[in-house]
Amino acid sequence: MSASAFLNSLKAEGLTVVQVGDWRDHNRNHKGPWGPVHGVMIHHTVTRGSARTVDLCRKGYPGLPGPLCHGVITKDGKVHLVGYGRANHAGLGDDDVLRAVIAEKALPADNEQNTDGNRHFYGFECENLGDGKDPWPAAQLEAIERAAAAVCRRHGWNERSVIGHLEWQPGKVDPRGFTMASMRKRIRDRLK
Repeated sequence: MSASAFLNSLKAEGLTVVQVGDWRDHNRNHKGPWGPVHGVMIHHTVTRGSARTVDLCRKGYPGLPGPLCHGVITKDGKVHLVGYGRANHAGLGDDDVLRAVIAEKALPADNEQNTDGNRHFYGFECENLGDGKDPWPAAQLEAIERAAAAVCRRHGWNERSVIGHLEWQPGKVDPRGFTMASMRKRIRDRLK
């Protein structure tokens, strides 16, 4: 989908969307292909403070240039668009997981890092310390649900096309503080 279709899909799902700078053209496409895209990946940021979080996800940091996702979902439930195209969010993950996402089947355990996820997933970074104690406000959880559902609806995918970073790459723990099974149930219900 185009950047405009992405924006319109999020708005149509009832989200408050903040467009940050040149987000439509801010990407890492010069480092590799973007697509075919097969799913949505949810992350937590390990940061505090919405403005700082959005800035970090847009610009990146030494060793990992931005954008670090397509949208940042802050604790107030707003979606801040920081990039479109290839983004540094998924890294290398398990090709068996990608096949399951494409087939919309139950996920196998992630035990390999042999496939470029930045090419195949939309990424949403969600403002949270990721320590299992930092709360997930209802508005933020609803925005995660709506954002993932918006992308799935546009592509004709079901909730099994939405995964957490922890389900893609061995050693990752995000998102921490809610389960992806519970989030997929919410997305499934919204898509009905």
